[in-house]
Amino acid sequence: MYYYYTPVVSIHLYFSFIQVIVSSHEKQYVIFPPQIKTDKTGIFQILRGSSSTMMSNNELSVCWSFFGEYCTSVFFFLDKDIIYICPFNGAVKGKVLITNFRLYFKSSYNVSPTVMLDVPLGAISRVEKMGGASSRGENSYGLDITCKDMRNLRFALKQEGHSRRDIFELLFKYAFPLSHGLPLFAYVTQEKYAENGWKIFKPMEEFRRQGLPNNKWRITFINEKYDFCDTYPHVLAVPFESKDEDLRRVATFRSRGRIPVLSWIHRENQAVIVRCSQPLVGMSGKRNRDDERYLDVIREMNHTTKLTIFDARPNVNAVANKATGGGYEGDEYQNAELVFLDIQNIHVMRESLKKLKDIVYPNVEESHWLSSLESTHWLEHLVLSGAIQVADKVSSGNSVVVHCSDGWDRTAQLTSLAMLMLDSHYRTLRGFQVLIEKEWISFGHKFASRIGHGDKNHADQDRSPIFVQFIDCVWQMTKQFPTAFEFNESLLLEILNHLYSCRFGTFLYNCESARDLHDLRSKTVSLWSLVNSKSEIYLNPFYSPESGRVLYPVASMRHLELWVSYYIRWNPRIRHKVQCCESSDSEAKWIQLLVLTRKFSQHRERGA
Repeated sequence: MYYYYTPVVSIHLYFSFIQVIVSSHEKQYVIFPPQIKTDKTGIFQILRGSSSTMMSNNELSVCWSFFGEYCTSVFFFLDKDIIYICPFNGAVKGKVLITNFRLYFKSSYNVSPTVMLDVPLGAISRVEKMGGASSRGENSYGLDITCKDMRNLRFALKQEGHSRRDIFELLFKYAFPLSHGLPLFAYVTQEKYAENGWKIFKPMEEFRRQGLPNNKWRITFINEKYDFCDTYPHVLAVPFESKDEDLRRVATFRSRGRIPVLSWIHRENQAVIVRCSQPLVGMSGKRNRDDERYLDVIREMNHTTKLTIFDARPNVNAVANKATGGGYEGDEYQNAELVFLDIQNIHVMRESLKKLKDIVYPNVEESHWLSSLESTHWLEHLVLSGAIQVADKVSSGNSVVVHCSDGWDRTAQLTSLAMLMLDSHYRTLRGFQVLIEKEWISFGHKFASRIGHGDKNHADQDRSPIFVQFIDCVWQMTKQFPTAFEFNESLLLEILNHLYSCRFGTFLYNCESARDLHDLRSKTVSLWSLVNSKSEIYLNPFYSPESGRVLYPVASMRHLELWVSYYIRWNPRIRHKVQCCESSDSEAKWIQLLVLTRKFSQHRERGA
């Protein structure tokens, strides 16, 4: 194995002599040179099990899994004791290591059971100081860390030596790099994979798969330079008879210029799912005959008598939006029916998840569990019922238009879930990646604003778990249709982990134009590169492809479940109990399913 030294350029001033060593086999090693006078043997004991090895001349090697990660002040912080206030095991003494990607804690070698934390800094939402110089209580002086992935972490330190200040400043700097003029970690890492995940979604290939263009729908590059609509993708599918000048007139009447464009077309009945933003009706009830005609052209494409417009908002919210210049389609849209789906806005969803977090971490009151879960309204907010209505209309041969206010939150939830129900291609491993790239990433879901990548503003009112809700809905569908999806739960968990981690470029920025402006595809790695390089661990062994099948999940509360493997994965007590209760039952169901699948396959072979 060959090594070369690389200086840690942004290291803390006092520790600039620490070096990072990187191998040629996609491994990285943090090296303590011999001149550093520290107990390397003791440090090795702390990190044993983390791919650590003692090297010649008593150097310590800490192996990380990808390029670009370096230690910010390893020597200093590995030599400092810190106490993790574990909500399950009490105060745990150990050591902490901070890199530009993660916070890593491991309990001292004499602590049993071993306690470890591995937190991507991108998952940190807030870092606060706990206690002050006058604090006298045990473990009352330290740091409180709020994470985006349902965790809260508390560390206690000794008051002398400015130990808290140094750790606080490092965490604050690297958890919120954009607030300090630093790049996100995705721009630093140099991971290499056999497949380029950025090539998984090619718009023209996806249009061709759907049978487009045809004699009714055409492809337009009116937005090639993003000067038509800066939050839309560069290539769009629009009605064949609508000229580009017609599109520009319609754009003046749609919020943010997000005109109605095709998301999906039914191969047989030619019904379509069209997405857009709200019309700019305002308090005066303005009309735009170009917009009215445009929607009627969409209706005429498959000769339906009525075009169904699904407005994701509650009726009262849509009416209130008139005060800010928005609104909804009124009676002047003569060949359309308007259906409000009563899905709440981003602020309600954010508060609902916060309530859920409060009841699952760190402690769960089992005696009041059901009532506590009901009080969060989280399961009620899942948008499955609205997506079912969209899918049912299209499957029945009726074209639909879907929008909310700006068309990048609830709209994306509804269109992508309906497409998942209607099109089995999106239920494959690669098809699901295309669905996310198409309906969420290219159509401008505001990932940067909703997640707050690298931003210290914890209280930003734009943050909301809209994409988490979508993935939760997908999980609900995989539970109800266990053989219909080629991928498994591990894929969904991987996606949500890297929604926050900033290790990959996939979920960075708010829209396609911003990604192009920052050279995202050439300077960062796609999450799909990782997924497709080890696809076997994300595959569902019980998958049975059925190309023409439409899925209609049951959306009633009694058929929905809390996703324990995600929301309660940090609570070992509850997770262990759930796994123990479910393991034997789940195993029996899977065995029974395997038997039935084999019998069906044998029957089909005999019939052939």
